[in-house]
Amino acid sequence: MSAFPADLFVGERYAVVGLGRNGFSAARALAAMGAEILGWDDDAAAREAAGRAGILLGDPVAEKFAFDALVLSPGIPHRLPTPHPAAARATTAGVPILCDAELLFRAVRRAGSRARFVGITGTNGKSTTTALLSHILAQASRPVAAGGNLGPAALALPLLGNDGVYVLEMSSYLLERIAGLRFDAAAMLNLSADHLDRHGDMAGYAAAKRAIFDRQTPEDVAIVGIDDAPSRAMAEGLAGRVVRISGVAAADVGCRDGVLCDARGAILPMRAAPALPGAHNAQNAAAAAALAGALGLSRAEIAQGIAGFAGLPHRQERVATINGIAFVNDSKATNADATARALACYDRLVWIAGGIAKSGGVESLAPLLPRVTEALLIGRDAPALARTLAAHGVPHRLAGTLEAAVPGAWDAARRHGVPVVLLSPACASFDQFSGFEARGERFCDLVRQLAAPSSAQLPPAQLPAEA
Repeated sequence: MSAFPADLFVGERYAVVGLGRNGFSAARALAAMGAEILGWDDDAAAREAAGRAGILLGDPVAEKFAFDALVLSPGIPHRLPTPHPAAARATTAGVPILCDAELLFRAVRRAGSRARFVGITGTNGKSTTTALLSHILAQASRPVAAGGNLGPAALALPLLGNDGVYVLEMSSYLLERIAGLRFDAAAMLNLSADHLDRHGDMAGYAAAKRAIFDRQTPEDVAIVGIDDAPSRAMAEGLAGRVVRISGVAAADVGCRDGVLCDARGAILPMRAAPALPGAHNAQNAAAAAALAGALGLSRAEIAQGIAGFAGLPHRQERVATINGIAFVNDSKATNADATARALACYDRLVWIAGGIAKSGGVESLAPLLPRVTEALLIGRDAPALARTLAAHGVPHRLAGTLEAAVPGAWDAARRHGVPVVLLSPACASFDQFSGFEARGERFCDLVRQLAAPSSAQLPPAQLPAEA
């Protein structure tokens, strides 16, 4: 690993709008590689922080839009629901709108490196699969750098040599802003309704996801999940060599009777990977195994890497066990489909859910709701979730906040003799937190407070009566 040469983007000019994690890293990296940068953020505090770091600031809309590209942070729309003014100007001026992953690819190739690029997307599971593949490669002593939507921003990653592998988690927001990036191996895990405000409808969302396979050749590998119909359909007509994966059935790489297998036989029993519970994680493991195999790793290296994976924070993270009751942090579950995967892992549980609900709320979880002994609801859309639960006969309480929900859930678990308290909100977090990470960290803090010796004798939390 090394730094990028300082002359890769000399003579080029970029507007970087949105100076958060991705944009700030992009602005600094492009400037370090010789580009002229004009940075902007609509938030004054973000502008001040960037200015202190030496980034030249200015609103690109206020001048002639003479840039080689607009680098727009992923969370800022360029089409729907309403384009940012800088994006509208770029479109009018014919200036491409790019993400930092595209520019990482250009920088690596301009530096002369033939390092391979792996892209991973899907509505759910992409963070776990990205981290798992990175872990497998690192354990096998392969040079690897992982980032993108997970971890470091793409342009914060180092320059790898010809034997290196970039493993990038690619959201639909990133994928709709790539132009020349070609993935040597790409994985599409699953597809369910999400981010429809950004993509217009399900067809637009699917098209954004399918872009991960753009520009592949027959020498490249396209990994496609077959556990849902929209993903299965995406396997047709791809240029790369298609490898089908499943967490529940036979496939090119799939999990059969709890054992991860490929065409040559068993790779490992999933019980050997305790950080990857459930069928959804079996599919994540199948994807990582297929990708690692495409990169030349042996089946023994793949099995060892999967078995040694410790898991990710906020993805079915076991925080503590108090008096036989396990507290599980699945704050990353920001939609019903993600929560369905968590609920399916437990026969009986107390569930903490709520926040800003996605389209459809939690109605799709109806087949799994008999597993819920009681639910504690938080956040803006708790009343809407309560109506769904009431319609399905699920006991529930409006807790309002995590501060009330965590002790309330502990009380409920003790009352009912239930072994699991699961935070899996099925909702976005921005009504009460800065993101799912902050929500999960607060849950962990509250659980640790419960685990303190002084908490053992606390009286039950006072919550409203069952709704």
